[in-house]
Amino acid sequence: MIRRDLAKVLRAAARQYPIVTLTGPRQSGKTTLCRAVFPKKPYASFEALDVREFATRDPRGFLAEYPRGAIFDEVQHVPDLLSYLQVEVDERPKPGRFVLTGSQHLGLSSAVSQSLAGRTAVLHLLPPSLGELERFPKPPTDLWSTLTRGAYPRIHDRGIPPARWLSDYVSTYVQRDVRDVLRVTELSTFVTFLRLCAARTGQEVNLAGLGADAGVTHNTARAWLSVLEATFICFRAPAWHVSLTSQAVKAPKLHFFDSGLACHLLGIESKEQLRHHPLRGPLFESWVASELYKARVHQGLEPRLFHYRDAKRLEVDLLLETAEGALLVEAKSGATVASDFFDRLRRLAELMSARKLAARCFVVYGGDQAQNRTDVRVVPWDRIGSVC
Repeated sequence: MIRRDLAKVLRAAARQYPIVTLTGPRQSGKTTLCRAVFPKKPYASFEALDVREFATRDPRGFLAEYPRGAIFDEVQHVPDLLSYLQVEVDERPKPGRFVLTGSQHLGLSSAVSQSLAGRTAVLHLLPPSLGELERFPKPPTDLWSTLTRGAYPRIHDRGIPPARWLSDYVSTYVQRDVRDVLRVTELSTFVTFLRLCAARTGQEVNLAGLGADAGVTHNTARAWLSVLEATFICFRAPAWHVSLTSQAVKAPKLHFFDSGLACHLLGIESKEQLRHHPLRGPLFESWVASELYKARVHQGLEPRLFHYRDAKRLEVDLLLETAEGALLVEAKSGATVASDFFDRLRRLAELMSARKLAARCFVVYGGDQAQNRTDVRVVPWDRIGSVC
């Protein structure tokens, strides 16, 4: 068990709300974190069928077993229980009574918003960031190993070969989460769709083209991509278009949360393969995007992450909105800094400045030397935590 950045936020939320809800992908460490932060709380997992049946058939009797509260794991399996929890915490609103976890963001968010609005803090735990990975006894030490291994804790904690663990993860994910959320019957077609999404990480999403390549309709592609987002496999970074120009492109970019999973789906099994792979640039960009995303959500903040492109070919990989202004980030997988890394950042920063919008510029690259230019900070990949 490593120290997770979200632990402090989780404790603070439990001092303010009677319920804290923690969501995230399977195997991101939610249960481990909750039991470490709240070691004295009773624990019940709704993965166990007998516990699930008890909570479903007799919710009042089930809650009576935990008068001082508890950790309820994988609560999306018993959504009706949340209505009874609402009554329970309304009668006894002591902060920190119940901690709920769930792996399916879509179903859980719907149930929480209907039953527990105003009564629960909602936090998200993703696989460890690079800074958290460095707390393991044997963390990856080079860029390409970091990307191919990914960040799921069990790979690093137990030394399981990434290819084996990720293969099992995909099989379990498709057989359980996909069936539960979408009732997909053509699982082989869905796996094809999943691999096609991995091939598009770090790129703008074209649902019509994605659906055609997978052999499904545009509407099916839209629904399936929503499932991947709901189960924390990937996310879409919207296009940023705050009236800088009427020619801004509005298509979102697709990013996988875990680079190791994306590499596995693409058949990349070693750092040597990745170093020379034609998609190494988009994979690196998605890794940078996921690190920025994690940095925000693990502080309990909204990850307002975008990209920018207009019809005049001005593109910036990532734009992160913060309280202090926007962070403009270019992700470059090469180990050598080139002068053209800065051009697009400066042009967008000038457009924003003309409209009195504050911006700071960064280049995150695959090298190891930091540089502080007049208007751009050059950040080595292993110091990405310094960006935000």
